[in-house]
Amino acid sequence: MEIKILKKILKSYPAYRYKQVYEAIYKKFINNWSEASNLPKDLIEKLTEECPLDFNVEVFESEDKKTVKALFTLGDSSKIEAVLMRHNKRNTVCVSSQVGCALACVFCNTGEMGFKRNLDKNEIVDQVLFFSRYIKNNISKDEKVNNIVFMGMGEPFLNYDNVMDAIKFMHDPSTFNLGARRFSISTIGIPDMITKFSKQGGEINLAVSIHAPNNKLRSKLVPVNRKYSLESVMKSVYYYIEKTNRKVMIEYLLIKDTNDSIQNAKELTRLVNGPLMVVNLIAYNPGRNLKAPSKETVKKFKNTLERAGVQVTERYRQGQDVKGACGQLAGGER
Repeated sequence: MEIKILKKILKSYPAYRYKQVYEAIYKKFINNWSEASNLPKDLIEKLTEECPLDFNVEVFESEDKKTVKALFTLGDSSKIEAVLMRHNKRNTVCVSSQVGCALACVFCNTGEMGFKRNLDKNEIVDQVLFFSRYIKNNISKDEKVNNIVFMGMGEPFLNYDNVMDAIKFMHDPSTFNLGARRFSISTIGIPDMITKFSKQGGEINLAVSIHAPNNKLRSKLVPVNRKYSLESVMKSVYYYIEKTNRKVMIEYLLIKDTNDSIQNAKELTRLVNGPLMVVNLIAYNPGRNLKAPSKETVKKFKNTLERAGVQVTERYRQGQDVKGACGQLAGGER
């Protein structure tokens, strides 16, 4: 949605038209301007011509219908992916913040693309808008998007201003009216940006991807660790906890015969055994020349953490069949 164009068109109309237009887009989730019956005919024609509502998007549904992946082609022909994850009546949208990613984590398909550019605020918001319409048209008019997670393509904290502007926009009562706690930002660990976020993030949730319990192993999996060591990342995490008194989700991707040993688990307990830290274990999803650990290995790893007093959750896996799971987004089918 080109907000600048929209504002330019509405400049010559009474102020209340602006409210009506926003309500049509972000509350009623109209598919085309002809559905906005309270707008005058000349405005509808102008909006249809100069500010169309359609998206250039392909949709891929999982077999169980609980995961929907959207492949967007943007105005400059760049491609990004976003995912709708459904559980009961809880609808979570995993959004992208960049076209590609510069971090080149070995387990992530997005990293193969390299970094192309940052998404602007509108391109981030449009991912949520698309799925809001999708839910209304294909699932239920009584359901809406409940949660937004910045866990798609790109590193959100390397596009900090646009990400925060998008959250502010979607938090606004005149648009999606989503509470701050409905948003989660996942970062690989950019210490200075975590510190900045600690000072202004409010009640937005923070997740930090560790994926290894020591610098040697983490540098192999996450090359940016050579610049931002585990010690510096964890120092910023503790600062966040001290500043906000809020929990931090510590993301840990389990890869077979790589970072899934009992010794790795014991090392991890010493790193994250804080009262406001929760370790989220994620079994690797197919996508690179790596494999997922067995269920038994995951269970033993989890039990080791729990016996040491670490709070642990295990991420529910969905979307693998449409390549919409963690680490699989790659800006197009492969």
